[in-house]
This record gives sequence, structure tokens and C-alpha cells, in this order.
Amino acid sequence: MTRMTAGGDMKREMRASGPLVRQARAVLHDAGQSVGRLERHASAVASAAEAMIACLGAGGTVFFCGNGGSAADAQHLACELAGRFLLDRPALPAVALSTNTSSLTAIGNDYGFDHVFARQLEGLGSPGDVVVVISTSGRSPNVLRAVEVAHAMGLTVIGLTGAKGKRFARSCDHVLVTPHDSTPRIQEGHVVMGHVLCELVERALFGPRPGRARRGLAPKRAARTGAARS
Repeated sequence: MTRMTAGGDMKREMRASGPLVRQARAVLHDAGQSVGRLERHASAVASAAEAMIACLGAGGTVFFCGNGGSAADAQHLACELAGRFLLDRPALPAVALSTNTSSLTAIGNDYGFDHVFARQLEGLGSPGDVVVVISTSGRSPNVLRAVEVAHAMGLTVIGLTGAKGKRFARSCDHVLVTPHDSTPRIQEGHVVMGHVLCELVERALFGPRPGRARRGLAPKRAARTGAARS
């Protein structure tokens, strides 16, 4: 049996109320409040989900792009659709444009980094597809260029940004804003809303029972290739 000395009790109490604990508690409180405010954006999330549901139900593809942590979020959300989120169901066509390093470096080298997402969209996207563009600041040039190309091609644009991304928000068909100025808090909000999108899409297309389609999926559209266009 271990005996706790008075000194041990004091050290434990200091750890429980020390500066790191206080800092952790403050950050967690701020993060919790930030996520809690997202509930007021439920209608915007639902509208964005409806756009993705319509796209995927018609055989289209959902693309994702962003830089840095937003690139990681793009890959995260794409894999939730391509693999599975909650239901065991058929794969959904979802592509993160930040994952092909050969394309990123070739396009960046030949055309400039501002074009690394837009150039891929030009080759892979089709009218009716959806692109989810993620920028905490709303000022990323390569993301803004992707929005321009997406609109020109007839793609629906869903934007994820923060409190300072108002101009960016106006360029998107649907926008999901985390109402915070801190990049970490904004990214946390993006993951939460992204998870909600994935859950709404799954349940709308496949229903509560695994493997059973509710709305049904159209055959996947053929990729745009030179042979297909000739």
C-alpha cells in the first residue's frame, strides 16, 4: 500500500492548479465556446450538404483543397467520403487536390503556385461537380484561383473560412464560417462542420442501414479524357 506524504499531496495539488493547467483550461474553454457557436450555422451546413448530396447522387465528384493545416483537413474530409464515415457503404468519389506531389510540383514549377489547384480542377472537374475550398484567412491565392476556375467550369463552390474571410465568402456558393480570428480555433471549427457534412451526406444517400441506398447513386460520370472528347 502506497503512503501519500504531505509533500506528495502538495505536489499533486500544485500540478492540478499550476500555470500549465490554467492555460490548458483557458484554451479548452475558448475552443469549446468557439465550437458551441457553430450551431447557429446549421442551415448553412445543411445547404452545403444538399449540394454535395445532389452532386454525388448524380455521379459527380467532390474535390477538396487548402494549404498547410487546411490541406490536411482537405485530405481528412476526402478520405471520410472515399472510405467511410459512420456507415459501411459504397465508396464515394472524393479527391483532395493537395495529395499528388508530382502534380503540385510540376504545376507550381511551370505555372506558379497560385495555379496548383485550379490546373488540376481544369483536368479533373466537370460541370455539376463540387469543390470544397478551405482557407482560414480567405486570402490564399491558389484557393481563390481555384474558386475562379470552378465557377467558370460550372462547379459548385463550398467555402470554409474564418471571421476575416468575408470577401472570400462572397465568392462562394455556400460558405461555412467559424466565427473566430485564431487559426487553430478556425481549423477546429472546419473539422467539426466537415464531419457534419460527411454524416449528412452518408445518411441522405445510404440511409440508416449499412449498404442500403435511400436516394440511390447514378453511375459515376466518365473522366474527362482526350479520347472521351474526340
